[in-house]
Amino acid sequence: MNKEFHYDIVVVGAGPAGSSAAYEASKNGAKVAILEKEESVAETVRTSGVTWIKNIKEFQIPDDCYNPIKNYSFCSPNNEVTISDSTPQAAVLDVRKTFRWLAQQAENQGADIFVKTNVKDVIKNQNGDIIGVRANNTEGDVSFFGKIIIDSSGFGSVVCKSMGFVTQWKRFGAGAEYEVKAENVDPETWWLMVGQKYSPAGYAWIFPIGKDKVRIGVGIGKPESSIDPTERLKELMESKPGPIGRLGKITPIEFHYGLIPNDGLSRKTVYSNLILVGDSAGQANPLVLEGIRYAIKFGRVAGRVAAKALKSGKTDESALLPYEKNWRKEIESKIKAARKVQDRWVGLSDEEWDKELDIIKELTAEEFLNFIKADFGLSNMLKLATHHPKLAVRQLFGLVKGIRK
Repeated sequence: MNKEFHYDIVVVGAGPAGSSAAYEASKNGAKVAILEKEESVAETVRTSGVTWIKNIKEFQIPDDCYNPIKNYSFCSPNNEVTISDSTPQAAVLDVRKTFRWLAQQAENQGADIFVKTNVKDVIKNQNGDIIGVRANNTEGDVSFFGKIIIDSSGFGSVVCKSMGFVTQWKRFGAGAEYEVKAENVDPETWWLMVGQKYSPAGYAWIFPIGKDKVRIGVGIGKPESSIDPTERLKELMESKPGPIGRLGKITPIEFHYGLIPNDGLSRKTVYSNLILVGDSAGQANPLVLEGIRYAIKFGRVAGRVAAKALKSGKTDESALLPYEKNWRKEIESKIKAARKVQDRWVGLSDEEWDKELDIIKELTAEEFLNFIKADFGLSNMLKLATHHPKLAVRQLFGLVKGIRK
């Protein structure tokens, strides 16, 4: 027998976007269910966990959930540069601990979390609008009905695909990573490694998460490269080029693999009774392919907008549109500018990357971080133009194009 549950809001996926949406919706009086297909929240880690201290403080993430970073090192085949700051501005999250904290926040506000619940299909009304989802869990087939559905199912976009609103992302990043114990770890310094031996159409990384632990990974852009990031990562772990070799003895602890959209903000994210958030919405920074801060921030916006719509008695597209207007106003122009830089980076040869690092080393820590965070605000770009009048830098940032388009 098919069991039925009825909620105000059904959230599909207990990642940072889903938990944040559920937290804010519950806080604003909605009855919320979160459906998670895995046996526990964040059972599988799919991201390296890079984010920014400013956002961590904004979201009030506990201190024991992250490792602060204040030195930013770049490595190309024949060049290295480190930009240092007096205080940490970046961080590497303990992804599992952070995501579980976010889910616990939602639960504390009254949201119900159903783990081992795999959404298979959508339930529509006579008008073709979504009114629920079909799933299976340990009890068999089960249906969850909601006045609003939030698709925070990540890269797979389970709900909006089932509705026929979207197809698979055409452009995306594939990342493979080992969390390891290492002999020589500088916990305050990350490494981004570029060039053909590290990653065609992407980069490799060393992200420290403590005094003796780091994450070593490779991200490769698809369809730009056909190389398997897992295979390239294994090669790097064996050959230990550049800063990987300086880690000394490496003992793998856990393997992570994930996909992140890199199609820009190309999707419509609200329909009647339906909101897309996080990776389902394509909310990712194309320069370092990170999106956790967007997932939390706009997850919360989605939850607030959904709860307000419920109170008004309207859950159609017009009632949910303030969510899309909010995130587009905040990040759309910045992501477009960042994609221009990324498109240029993808085509660089090893020799060109060596020269690029000479340009990057002229930046202050603040300028570098605003750049790598894809914070391409007009004021930031004008500051860069003033401080770095060299033509090479103007070309790197595409200042004239980025500001006027």
